[in-house]
Amino acid sequence: MILVNLNVIVDVLQVRHPFHSTSLGTLNRIMAGKRLAALASHSVTTLYFLMRKHSGREVANRSVDWAARRFEVIPVGQKELDRALALNWPGFEDAVVAAAAESAGCTHIVTRNVRDFRGSVVPAVLPDELVINEVHESFTRRYGSGGGASQAGGGSTR
Repeated sequence: MILVNLNVIVDVLQVRHPFHSTSLGTLNRIMAGKRLAALASHSVTTLYFLMRKHSGREVANRSVDWAARRFEVIPVGQKELDRALALNWPGFEDAVVAAAAESAGCTHIVTRNVRDFRGSVVPAVLPDELVINEVHESFTRRYGSGGGASQAGGGSTR
């Protein structure tokens, strides 16, 4: 399961350039059923607040409904808040997201602010990195890790 940070969702819903197309492509790939996507529960109220401020109450309601139907909403309770406080990050909201992802057993956090998640147990990736990682994993499953394609140029792929 992949936890999608709110900035990626808001990029799509508010058509925020230059991030919109990359975030949209990543969400489309996730929504196509390739992976189960999650959203921390506290992000739902923040989504409502941001969308209402940007586009009004009706759009905010539709945005919350859209998110609730497409994402597994991960609960944030005392355990996650305690963990977030223990992380002692400058950005408490990011710490809560990291704690929720850890508690839910997520494999990645998709976010535009990877730097703010440096201390996270769950690795944070940029939206376009998630797609690249999926392509690499698919290739490796099909052809193996020592396939000739990556060695043909004589160099490392990393």
